Amino acid sequence: MKNVYDTLLERGYIAQTTHEQEIRDLLANESVTFYIGFDPTADSLHVGHYIQMMVMAHMQQAGHRPIALIGGGTAMVGDPSGRNDMRSMMTKETIAHNADCFVKQMSRLIDFSDGKAIMVNNADWLTNLNYIDFLRDIGACFSVNKMLTAECFKQRLEKGLTFLEFNYMLMQGYDFLVLNQKYGAKLELGGDDQWSNILAGTDLIRRKENKQAYGMTFKLLTNSEGKKMGKTQSGAVWLSAEKTSPYDFYQYWRNIDDADVKKCMLLLTFMPIEEINELTAHLDERMNAAKARLAYEITKLIHGEEEAAKAQAAAQALFGGGVNNENIPSVEITADQFNASRGIMDMLVVAGIAASKSEGRRLIQQGGITLNDVKVTDYAYSIQDADLTNNEFILKKGKKVFVKVIVK
Repeated sequence: MKNVYDTLLERGYIAQTTHEQEIRDLLANESVTFYIGFDPTADSLHVGHYIQMMVMAHMQQAGHRPIALIGGGTAMVGDPSGRNDMRSMMTKETIAHNADCFVKQMSRLIDFSDGKAIMVNNADWLTNLNYIDFLRDIGACFSVNKMLTAECFKQRLEKGLTFLEFNYMLMQGYDFLVLNQKYGAKLELGGDDQWSNILAGTDLIRRKENKQAYGMTFKLLTNSEGKKMGKTQSGAVWLSAEKTSPYDFYQYWRNIDDADVKKCMLLLTFMPIEEINELTAHLDERMNAAKARLAYEITKLIHGEEEAAKAQAAAQALFGGGVNNENIPSVEITADQFNASRGIMDMLVVAGIAASKSEGRRLIQQGGITLNDVKVTDYAYSIQDADLTNNEFILKKGKKVFVKVIVK
């Protein structure tokens, strides 16, 4: 079997390693238990977590065992990495709920049956620590001078780094030590912004256990301009269908820049590299077919084949001149709501096309709104019964946002 290290390298995941050759040999010669941490700061994972999930899946398929570490304890402190402000505090109940939501989403890619992967919560050991014992046993292994050279702390020092946040590196390092002792974890993986925290864990294991532990980071998901992907005007692109519909999820990937298609295929799908190279060989109109394939493959992985097919059919109907609009994102309103909101600006708010009537007026003035494929030019227009077909009508904002309004 091909060494998974080479697979990860070829597909462009790997950013940094603590011991490149040793890690390659380790992954080639034994089944390795490794872990990746997830802070449960929302009730859904988002696109930023997707690469972590894909790496776990590649590793598991190669015979290695993933540990998904839910940061129930560290989330009560907050990771300062990549932040210029302090994270808001979370309750134990919220953290537990969010962790439960993660299990379902990760299971799309990771097999948790029969011990093939495990999920643990660091609150199980962090919340029961005796502070004095922790300082004497673990704190003594950390150099403050060395910690202050970490990039995550440098950024926060300008605005003020709390002692609470300063403890985060100690806790993440302690996580690796505990997982090494309890489950034999030898390798910690994470985004490249976690490099300093990962180094702290490998060093702690060396000091406390006199063992070699390893770390590997992978590249953050950025576009060709170096900006993080997974953000839209309405916010993050979530893996939850309730937060980002399968159609909107599909459309996000369908509309990325041509220059980002190959990288996303390599990182976010299991498509063979040869096929990816063939699909992305020509930076011309043929790239549209590649983007449609990318959107379908990613949506299938996260939401299932049925939802991916629906999203694809809706996009083809809307943008390919088709007539089947049954899979277009829709909103249902009562007859009373319809009669109370016939004014086009009111309806744009009800349908979620505009956040306010003033925004709706601006969109109409800019020529960005159509009703059943007819451009709306009068912001005082009132929707008529004749505008409905089978008690439905379609509002469109710009070229890519469609909503079918169903009057019940």
